[in-house]
Parts: sequence; C-alpha cells; structure tokens
Amino acid sequence: MNMAIEAKSLTKTFGSVRALTEGRLRVAEGEIHALLGANGCGKSTLSKIIAGTHAPSSGSLRINGQEVSFASPRAAEDAGVALFYQELSLIPQLSVEANIFLGREPRTAVGAIDRKAMRAMAQKLIDRFGEAVGPGLRPEARVSDLQPGERQIVEILKVYAKNPRIVIMDEATAALDSRQVAVFFDFLREKRGEGVSTVFISHRLAEVFAICDRITVMRNGETVAEMTVADTTQEEVVRMMVGDIHRPQKRAAKTGTATPIFEVRNITGARFHDVSLSLAPGEILGLGGLQGQGQSALLRGLFGITPLTAGTLHLEGRACRMRRPAQAMAEGLAYVSGDRVSDSVLQGRSIYENLLAALVMREGKLWLSPRQMAPRLSAEAASLKTKYAQLSDAINTLSGGNQQKVFIARWLATQPRILLLDDPTKGIDLGAKADLFALIRDLADKGVGIILYSSEESELLDNCDRIAVFNGGAVVTELSGATLDSFHLTRAAFGES
Repeated sequence: MNMAIEAKSLTKTFGSVRALTEGRLRVAEGEIHALLGANGCGKSTLSKIIAGTHAPSSGSLRINGQEVSFASPRAAEDAGVALFYQELSLIPQLSVEANIFLGREPRTAVGAIDRKAMRAMAQKLIDRFGEAVGPGLRPEARVSDLQPGERQIVEILKVYAKNPRIVIMDEATAALDSRQVAVFFDFLREKRGEGVSTVFISHRLAEVFAICDRITVMRNGETVAEMTVADTTQEEVVRMMVGDIHRPQKRAAKTGTATPIFEVRNITGARFHDVSLSLAPGEILGLGGLQGQGQSALLRGLFGITPLTAGTLHLEGRACRMRRPAQAMAEGLAYVSGDRVSDSVLQGRSIYENLLAALVMREGKLWLSPRQMAPRLSAEAASLKTKYAQLSDAINTLSGGNQQKVFIARWLATQPRILLLDDPTKGIDLGAKADLFALIRDLADKGVGIILYSSEESELLDNCDRIAVFNGGAVVTELSGATLDSFHLTRAAFGES
C-alpha cells in the first residue's frame, strides 16, 4: 500500500528537555490512523513535526514517498498536510467565513476578496454538519458568539477548506456532542474514500475503535507499538500506553471511617458538572484524568474564583457557600495554582509582600506588623527550602521554581484546614517537588484535608489515598486500594470506567 506518512527515528529536544526520542509513524493513503499515548508521551510533538510547526532534531520524514523538511506550517500545507490544533486558533472578533478562509480568501478578477463566493463556500461546508449544528452557525456569524462545539466545528471546517490530503486531528471531538461526532465521523469516512489520510488523536478509546483502521501507541517519547484495530482490544491498548504498572509504596491510606471534613454534592460550574466528592480529615484526594477535563475548573469553583451554578458544599456537616475567595479563606480553605504568572505573582512587589498577601486577605487588614510576620513567613518559606537573599528583594529576582515555593508558602501561612492544590509543581525542580510532597504528607498527618490535581500521573499515584478520575467534566470512576495504579487510571481517563 502507498504510504502518505513515513516518519522514522524522529527526535526533538527543547533545551535540555528531550520531548521525542524515537518517533515513528506509518500512515497509508486513505487511512484513518489513531495516534495514542498518555499526557507528555510525545504525540503532539511528533504531529507538529509532520505539520511543519517544529523542525526535528534528527530523523527522517517522507510525505507521499518524498523526503521532506518543512520550514513552516505553510510549507506543510502547500504539500497537502493540515493540522487541527487542540488549542483553537480562531480569531473571535472575525466572522465564521473570514476565519475559515483566512489567508486563502477567494478573489475576483481584479484581486479583491470575492465575498459572495466566500459566503457560498462557507455555507456549503457548514451544511455538511446539517442538523447537528444550531441556526447560530452561519457564515456571517461572529465566532465569539458561538457555542464551544460550534467553534470546534469552525476549526474543523477551516482545516478542510485547505483541501488537504493528510489531516492530523488532535482532540477534534473534545467539544462536540454525540450528534456532531456522528456527523464528523461520516465526514471522515467520506474523506477516506477520497484517499485523504487522517491521523486521529483522541482520549476517547471508544471513538478510536469506532472510526480508525490502525493504531500507533507512544510512551515516554517513543513509538512502542503499531497494530490494526481489528486485532486488538481497548485493554491491550491501555497496557501498551502505560507499560509496567506503577505500584508506589505510600503512607498508610486513611480508612475513610472518619466523618468527612468536606463534602461536595452534585455541583456544576464552568467545564464540570454533577460532581460529588467527600474528603476525610488527613486524607489526600487526587483528581486524575487527562488535562482539561474539569479538574482545575473544579478547584477554582470550590475556592470561589468561578461561580457554581448547582449543588451544595458542606464543611464538617454544615452547609457553606464559597461565592468569593475571601469566603473560602474564612472557612479555612487555601488554593495553590500552578499558573504562577496569571494567578499568583504580585509583579514588582517584594518576596515579603508576596508571602503576606493571603494572610492580609484572610485577616481583612491592610497592614500586619512586619516584626511579627517576617519570622513566621520566613519559616514557611524555609520549610520548602526556598532560596532567596532577603525578604525585601523583588519577587522577580527569584527563579521560577523559587517563586512557586513562595506562593505555596503564602497559603501554608494561613494554616488551612483544607488545601486545594491545582497542579502545584509546575516549574519547580525534582528536589523542590520532593520537599513539597513531604510537606503535604506531613500536613495530612496533622489532619489537613487535601485535594490535589496534578498533570503528572506519578505524583497522584505516589501521594494520594484515593483518585477521582475525570473525563468530559465529570467523575467517571474512583480508584483506591488495588485499583490505584497506572493501568486503571489510564483506562478510566481514556473512557473506560
């Protein structure tokens, strides 16, 4: 059979980070081919090399039998390769038709944009989704006015408007409902009949087995397996994705017999729905699943950063409300974000002021005595082995990792009863991570209830008593005891509860 893509021994390094060590992919002409792997396995890096976004550090790439080295995404598009980006690339202020044909607008004989032709072409593409889209998805509609699923469809149509022969679909169905997915799959099958090749990346294994012909599995930056869908099972694919099952040695898990310190009942908010959880004193509850499945949104909702639209919260059996972070802090909650630039840093202020910020909010005072507070804040920073010269230094004099330690120490100074950790180890080194988790376990042993989301599977498995696994904004299963391992975590994250 003729090969549309032949990638051999591709590697890619970013500074000292080796994102891809042995990337291999063979996709036949007119094939729908799944590219699977857990977070950080290298599949997005491999895809971006094929689509011209990244240049490989080494290895070879052949497209339709010709060896290529794309200098840019436009060069790849000129060769018939298009990539659907997981992060939407639409311009919200522009219309649907302008986004679909941006940079490739049809022209009149005198070189002006042929708006009549562009609208007709956009409408023809939209019609492919028929009744699966609402009346709001029109060529002249502004993208910012569309629903998430409709914006995803516009991104898909933008890809196919380029008439590609090879399409890489990176989580293209993530925001689509079941009707839209069914229509999209019919569209993919039609394109397969026309000889178009599709690389299909999805965290939903049921979709992979419904639409794909073959599967390539990646793990830790390497391609580890290739098989036909007909000759394998979902369980076998999961085992290839995780390799040896990770069974960490942990502290003795809490029995769960204690009265919950915190209960979440059927709450709904932005990007999550109908979530119920309970947290015992001294328990570390993990939030697992692939990135972007509602875990961070849940923590932000619990802390009052974003509103809850349904459900109830109970603290030590008492109903409570967290409409604002100040209310959450008054109830003894603390929140540590992994996005220090957006959520944590007070730019241009001192280390002392950054450490003090949470206490000022909790106490409701504009000023606290530096003579009283400095030793306490220094002790919290020292517990994480934070490296700095003096508290009066500007926060931007610290490395990213030490800045994050400051923001963690900021919340520990409030002596919380419940600690919400939203991927807290981003940007800190391995030694600092070890210090942080030792401190977290110590806090749990003292009775603090902890809810931890981490994008690194090993951090959850090594430190949590239970893991609630998210998929599509909901908890699909809960892992504990014998099921608290990589296999069960990956299987639930990819759609099997």
